[in-house]
Amino acid sequence: MKITFIAADGTETQVDAPEGESVMRAAVGNDVDGIIGECGGAMMCATCHCYVDEAWAEAVGPQEDGESDLLDCAASETRPTSRLSCQIRMRAELDGVVIHLPEAQL
Repeated sequence: MKITFIAADGTETQVDAPEGESVMRAAVGNDVDGIIGECGGAMMCATCHCYVDEAWAEAVGPQEDGESDLLDCAASETRPTSRLSCQIRMRAELDGVVIHLPEAQL
């Protein structure tokens, strides 16, 4: 399954991710600048903050419990489509998902 990451400067990086893998792990495993994932996906740090492309927001779904509290600590502004990428798991209906990256994570 494909994920397209769009950096704050507009640079696009496309990676492959297997079903069930988090968007954060796909980014870190493919050296995508802009996703740190300091806590390893334990939903404890907000260094995997991302913006789901508006066209994909409904398919990705709403924030998980506790996610908005951590996003309040994010280094970059939050938006209605802000998510922690560690909480987005790849599934068939997300093949081709577009993820925008914030300017900073720390």
